[in-house]
Amino acid sequence: MTDKPVVPAKQVKTVNTGIAIKENPPKGDDMAFTHSILCQVGLPRSKVDGREFMRKSGDAWLVVQAGWLDEGSGPVEQPIPYGSMPRLALAWVSSYALRKKTREIPIGKSANEFLQLMGLSSGGRQYKTLREQMHALAACRLQLGFKGRSFNGQPVEQFDAWQKDDQSGQLSLWPGVMTLSEGYFNGLIDSAVPLDNRALYALKGSALSLDVYTWLAHRLHRIEGRPIKLHWMNLREQFAQEYVGKDPDKDFKKKFLPALRDVLTVYPQAKVEKVTGGILLYPSQPPIPFKEAKK
Repeated sequence: MTDKPVVPAKQVKTVNTGIAIKENPPKGDDMAFTHSILCQVGLPRSKVDGREFMRKSGDAWLVVQAGWLDEGSGPVEQPIPYGSMPRLALAWVSSYALRKKTREIPIGKSANEFLQLMGLSSGGRQYKTLREQMHALAACRLQLGFKGRSFNGQPVEQFDAWQKDDQSGQLSLWPGVMTLSEGYFNGLIDSAVPLDNRALYALKGSALSLDVYTWLAHRLHRIEGRPIKLHWMNLREQFAQEYVGKDPDKDFKKKFLPALRDVLTVYPQAKVEKVTGGILLYPSQPPIPFKEAKK
């Protein structure tokens, strides 16, 4: 008798989420939104050395510049936002902004509540990451461009620093409200991409999986006629210019394929095929039907 292979709990959860998405069409709070250009070129996935980051994909491009934030006793240099948390935070506040048609976003009565709103667990390490990434996001400057049209400014207009109490050293008052800039808000109104919140929660542990999901959600339903083949070099240039070693395409492929597997599990409408040298993209329905997204 041979032992059955143990399936990681994360993979089981992803599969169960995929089944739920397939059996139950999205409704209400299942729908999330993000900026269309961020579906094509994502924020950094790991910590960036330096004060500026650029990513390009076809006609779309993104430049992120680190900024400064007053944390109670003068300006403090912030890092460039990276990883899953700023992606989830932007998706959550963007979704609220579109639903309520407002730039002022209530982000919970506490850090713990905001983590729960994003589908994340609470804890000391999470609080530290949340503080660092929310400050970085609030301070950064984004330049987003596509075919002659660009957004140049800060996505967040106002976010009071999450300060430490001078006596206890503990984090004190949670700001409670984040205000999006008018330019970023208008960009959402014009071209937000609808996503399934359940998929975002299932993929929250991987910034690459989140990027692949939002990219396919934006791309697949725009394909007309024959499928499109993308080579590993094209995919690496879009998602991971940071892979540079002896065989960067091969290194990237090892990371991309498991992420793609998880994405296709929670985006059952997506038709993507692995072929020699890359992948084929077929015309597919978006994760949120157009009639639902417009409600």
